[in-house]
Amino acid sequence: MAGAAGPGAGPAAAGGDGDDSLYPIAVLIDELRNEDVQLRLNSIKKLSTIALALGVERTRTELLPFLTDTIYDEDEVLLALAEQLGNFTGLVGGPDFAHCLLPPLESLATVEETVVRDKAVESLRQISQEHTPIALEAHFVPLVKRLASGDWFTSRTSACGLFSVCYPRASNAVKAEIRQHFRSLCSDDTPMVRRAAASKLGEFAKVLELASVKSEIVPLFTNLASDEQDSVRLLAVEACVSIAQLLSQDDLEALVMPTLRQAAEDKSWRVRYMVADKFSELQKAVGPKITLNDLIPAFQNLLKDCEAEVRAAAAHKVKELCENLPIEGRETTIMNQILPYIKELVSDTNQHVKSALASVIMGLSTILGKENTIEHLLPLFLAQLKDECPEVRLNIISNLDCVNEVIGIRQLSQSLLPAIVELAEDAKWRVRLAIIEYMPLLASQLGVEFFDEKLNSLCMAWLVDHVYAIREAATNNLMKLVQKFGTEWAQNTIVPKVLVMANDPNYLHRMTTLFCINALSETCGQEITTKQMLPIVLKMAGDQVANVRFNVAKSLQKIGPILDTNALQGEVKPVLQKLGQDEDMDVKYFAQEAISVVAQRLRKLDFPVKDSEVPRAPGAEKNHFLRPRVPGEDTGKGPTYRLHVNTRDTLVQLEIAELVHFSQSRD
Repeated sequence: MAGAAGPGAGPAAAGGDGDDSLYPIAVLIDELRNEDVQLRLNSIKKLSTIALALGVERTRTELLPFLTDTIYDEDEVLLALAEQLGNFTGLVGGPDFAHCLLPPLESLATVEETVVRDKAVESLRQISQEHTPIALEAHFVPLVKRLASGDWFTSRTSACGLFSVCYPRASNAVKAEIRQHFRSLCSDDTPMVRRAAASKLGEFAKVLELASVKSEIVPLFTNLASDEQDSVRLLAVEACVSIAQLLSQDDLEALVMPTLRQAAEDKSWRVRYMVADKFSELQKAVGPKITLNDLIPAFQNLLKDCEAEVRAAAAHKVKELCENLPIEGRETTIMNQILPYIKELVSDTNQHVKSALASVIMGLSTILGKENTIEHLLPLFLAQLKDECPEVRLNIISNLDCVNEVIGIRQLSQSLLPAIVELAEDAKWRVRLAIIEYMPLLASQLGVEFFDEKLNSLCMAWLVDHVYAIREAATNNLMKLVQKFGTEWAQNTIVPKVLVMANDPNYLHRMTTLFCINALSETCGQEITTKQMLPIVLKMAGDQVANVRFNVAKSLQKIGPILDTNALQGEVKPVLQKLGQDEDMDVKYFAQEAISVVAQRLRKLDFPVKDSEVPRAPGAEKNHFLRPRVPGEDTGKGPTYRLHVNTRDTLVQLEIAELVHFSQSRD
């Protein structure tokens, strides 16, 4: 657009009557032809403002011709322009003048950049709905014909997306022409055009008359499904779903199924993958009879395909296929025709195939019932729980609720425990994190006795993991377990073990104690918090590491609302006042914040508080942004925490080295 003549002649033209209020509009118009791409982009994004200022007449006669003539620009500018023009109908005078928007969009639909063309086609489809039938035939259909017969493949690919929106409202004579143009594009010499036609074949079929679907669309589908380019053939499979929904069972069997059978055995794995990926939609489209006769054998072949990607795609569809089978005879069909192939996939050589199967196989238990699950599926579940791939074991564990509904989880418990232990100790921290997230579900299904005996120690071990994200997740996990098992269980089982960590030589573990107290205090209630947790927090106020001390202040602020007046006034406030005089700036800052919260709490409880008892640290507000990121605020991705200790000491240097590793590395 740089250097081109815009609508009007600059600021003076936009403000022709000298009105200063139009000057910003004049600036936007000038920016349309500025050499700076960013300025042109900003102006294009405010095109509706320019159009409003110019009025509908000048927008049609000056702005749109200018935009059409200067269509050669950076792709991001053209993309913004294509998007803006789709909502421009009201700015050019309404539906009667919608055709004025077609020339710039037609130019945009022929550019080389795919994203711009797609956005232009999207806007054209939107504008087509605002044309009257007469205007559609007078202006829009000729545009589609020009694009469809363009010299460059770019215009022909864009045309493919416009046939379905103009066909329903066209006259019969024009409809015949539209179908002819679409047929030409389906047999175009350029593969990109055939791909575009194949991708829109199903959409176009939906707006055609049934007779035209049978006589014209089905032959096009057959040709595209046997195209020399596999990228065209796989798109034809997608169109098959839409076409199948339009035809009767007899027509399906005669016209579509031979081509679909051929696609399921195509020499290209990408085509077979598409069949597997669209299998559920195909199954619903063709109906139960053809599914049993044709699709089940095809599915069996896909489950034992030579390519792992195809087997994995088919494995993902096992549950959906079984659910969509006719209820009458479903169990027999699954047991005789599907299950033997599933058993082979359980020991597949590819981990992605096994993982895909593990994500859905548990769902079969609700379909097959208790007896079949115990006899046939349970051995498969147990085998997958022992699989060497952690993703397989994880997918089984994450879907245990399906089996629990049918047979109860006790049947799996003996094999479940070793699998959980292995995942809990996996070298990859993300695997450990995933199993922690499923622990509350497992706990509710296994019961408190089994959990205490087998899994409690695992949950506590996670609290001292070397990765912060694991320690954080383990803390949240304890809170969820207490919500499930109750405060009495927490008081007897969890709280004592957490409080012991307050004496751990590693300051990171001592801080984890504080995080656990923060998480558990609300769930456990006032009595347990006051009697068991508060004394430990107060004791840790004298810790030698400043990070621990300011986390004590934060913990007292967190649990303050739960405590009664006597504890706040007699125990919490003196400790916070002492921390408020700490030599460390950060400890002092967090102590002042906590004192303010405690004071507000005491006022609400009608306990007298002197203003002098709520001191503010000098420079606290000013230095707020200097505070280090601390655990609980950040998940370990930020800068390392600052230790206020003598770094010449060898032991402390080792601790700092460990901290740097924990903050910068996940594994």
